[in-house]
Amino acid sequence: MQEFDAIRPYTDEETPAALDRLVNDSEFLDLIARFKYPTISRWLPGLIRNRIRNWLLSRFASVRRIDEIQSELYEHVEHLIENTTTRVTQTGLENLDKQKAYLFISNHRDIVFDPLVVNYLLYRQGFETTRIAIGDNLLENRVFAELMRLNKSFVVRRNLQSPREMRDAFQLLSSFINHSIETKHSIWIAQREGRAKDGLDQTDPAIIKMFYMSQKKSGLDFSDAMNKLNIVPVSIAYEYDPCDADKARELEIRARTGEYTKKPGEDTDQIMKGMTGFKGHVHVHFGAAISNAPDNPKDLAAAIDQEMHAHYHLHASNLVAYDQRSQHPNAHSTTPETSDTLVTAEAWSPAELDAAESELNRRLEACPQQIRPFLLDIYANPVTSALATKE
Repeated sequence: MQEFDAIRPYTDEETPAALDRLVNDSEFLDLIARFKYPTISRWLPGLIRNRIRNWLLSRFASVRRIDEIQSELYEHVEHLIENTTTRVTQTGLENLDKQKAYLFISNHRDIVFDPLVVNYLLYRQGFETTRIAIGDNLLENRVFAELMRLNKSFVVRRNLQSPREMRDAFQLLSSFINHSIETKHSIWIAQREGRAKDGLDQTDPAIIKMFYMSQKKSGLDFSDAMNKLNIVPVSIAYEYDPCDADKARELEIRARTGEYTKKPGEDTDQIMKGMTGFKGHVHVHFGAAISNAPDNPKDLAAAIDQEMHAHYHLHASNLVAYDQRSQHPNAHSTTPETSDTLVTAEAWSPAELDAAESELNRRLEACPQQIRPFLLDIYANPVTSALATKE
């Protein structure tokens, strides 16, 4: 594993030292205080910091392994989910083998909650949790860097300057992912760099090419190399996105100016909002493992997208937004009414559709006029993608 030191998660042997650093880190203690004591921590930060530290020591002082940390945190993750969702459901895990390692390629809507909810469902169903691919931009925050690497996260380097740097980084990443699958460690990775802020989930063929880089020199052809990875497309569907207004604002600025520059701390703010904000019903579909991969990255990316879009759980919020988009006076695109042939994951009553319409209207009215069409897109575009699979 030494060759992967620059990107790999912490090992069991490194766990006690990392935990010791965290329980003595005031920034980390303040972060926990924001969750456990959001009001009193603002008035008595020193007192709450000490209380949090003592609590952490009582729970984690004897922990020596990553799986022990995840087991200890399970009830807290469950508490977070209970307080920020109406329910979390899944389909497809019954078709997967608990003894195998899988490469879960997922659509990407939330920085932290996406892999968190996937691992929560895997853990609940008796599967090993995954190693999680994260962008190195998230490691700029020291506390998040420690937490991520303690939670089986490995680093994807971004914004590389030279073609050689990019090639070397992708080669190392490819080797790590293939080595992980070979040694029975499942992987979670997003289908593209960054979140799909517009609700259009599309796999980047460059990600697929990266998987193959370390296998190409062995003489293994592309299809066989991909089949060995046990690729499972994963569709994560949020009824409501806590960061929808932020995403819509970014989309509007990009459309108007051609670029968007993040403010300092923006990723951290959106991590917190995504974790603690209301999401309604969250559904995760685990697709069938790909056993007969196409012979090129572009076609494999298209096959993954087809599986994701066909099994994406469309909420009432998606259907209402799709229908509203064609009627909205400021919409920048028009679409026909929802097809009668569209198959949704569950039947929606008129009352549920009315409730979704009221909530969507509330969110639209809370936004500046110019970003409202982009907010509609966030919820409507998954319907467009699902309809395209029926053609």
